[in-house]
Amino acid sequence: MAIATINPATGETIQTFEPLNDVEIDAKLDLANRAFESYRQTSFQKRSHWLEKAADILEQDKAEFAKLMTLEMGKPLKAAIGEVEKCATVCRYYAEHAPGFLADVPVKTDASHSFVRYQPLGAILAVMPWNFPFWQVFRFAAPALMAGNVGLLKHASNVPQCALAIEEIIHRAGFPEGVFQTLLIGAAKVADLMTDDRIKAATLTGSEPAGISLAIAAGKQIKKTVLELGGSDPFIVLASADLEAAVVTATTARMLNNGQSCIAAKRFIVAQAIADKFEKLLLDKFEALKVGDPMQPDTDIGPLATPGIVQDLHQQVQTATKSGGKVLIGGHPLSDRPGNFYPPTIIIDIPPDTPIAKEEFFGPVAMLFRVPDIDAAIKLANDTPFGLGASAWTTNDQERHRLIEEIQAGSVFINGMVKSDPRLPFGGIKRSGYGRELSIQGIHEFVNVKTVWVK
Repeated sequence: MAIATINPATGETIQTFEPLNDVEIDAKLDLANRAFESYRQTSFQKRSHWLEKAADILEQDKAEFAKLMTLEMGKPLKAAIGEVEKCATVCRYYAEHAPGFLADVPVKTDASHSFVRYQPLGAILAVMPWNFPFWQVFRFAAPALMAGNVGLLKHASNVPQCALAIEEIIHRAGFPEGVFQTLLIGAAKVADLMTDDRIKAATLTGSEPAGISLAIAAGKQIKKTVLELGGSDPFIVLASADLEAAVVTATTARMLNNGQSCIAAKRFIVAQAIADKFEKLLLDKFEALKVGDPMQPDTDIGPLATPGIVQDLHQQVQTATKSGGKVLIGGHPLSDRPGNFYPPTIIIDIPPDTPIAKEEFFGPVAMLFRVPDIDAAIKLANDTPFGLGASAWTTNDQERHRLIEEIQAGSVFINGMVKSDPRLPFGGIKRSGYGRELSIQGIHEFVNVKTVWVK
């Protein structure tokens, strides 16, 4: 895949970039290594000051950064603005809380003095996706830099200008040269990078194959990784639920980022007693959504990021119908306009035991399943190789307890939409990955947890 800005709403190639050659890559790794030796000695006060400044820049120039995101990957402009604001929030969160998260922890032992100390590792490689091109990076960079690490960003090849803009934000904020650098390289270079001793660990958000590839390369070098991969998140609605609220949230949860989110609700599992009403209300909501130019403020659904995503999504829809599913709305790419547009789509009657029912649909397609009771709902929710997030709707305390306890996922949201929040750890289980981002758990992923014992 070429490193290029291609407008997904029009198909126009805006700008192409030459990937770094081996000499240029080596120079950047060397700079990162040298930067770490001095940066690791800086105080939390200085790091917090620089990170607060990065938040200021994000907030001051949010319109510019949002337009860049929308241009490169097609999310509605109003959502892009919200993403930039969220990046500023995570910067301020870690600027405030990192010193406490990384403070020495005294432990009473047989020593005169014993404690746990958290120390940085060095250069961390971040392999990041295009779907949240600013947020995914800043939720890594904020804790990593506050911990005293330095960052190397290998961003998705279709968002190079976002990648360069993030590097510039960190530079403008006052962080020393080399503390955060963007590597304009193709995916094939990642495995080679993991063999370099100057890179100490890696994190990846992306597809399952990409995660497997990185984990293999890192494992051969005994290097730590954090993986946040795909999801086929269930959205369970039981008979006691506030149906109106559930349908409104269901629409937002499925259409978030044009449907291209790992934690978007994808499988709607609804109690039979209320399924007819839920289906009608959801259909009404989907019909009201406006598909169009993502730069316009009244657009609800913009284009998918690449033509390949449209092709893959439509192939899944066709497989679902061949397996017995019925399309209520949508179901075909929009061929009346340029760009990578796919309409809001609902598919019902997919046999739950078919392989397609367990897959991740990365686009504005909802699968609707009917179940007789909570037992069947939990069983179907867990019947997937993924385990990222889950949303469940009920007003019954016993049901709520069972949903929290029995759903196999990294997060369970009751009567709300699954979302990432700097205050809460984020990550999955099963084939959705391992490790955690955000909160105190996220900043502890890339540090040496050192035991100190003094007599």
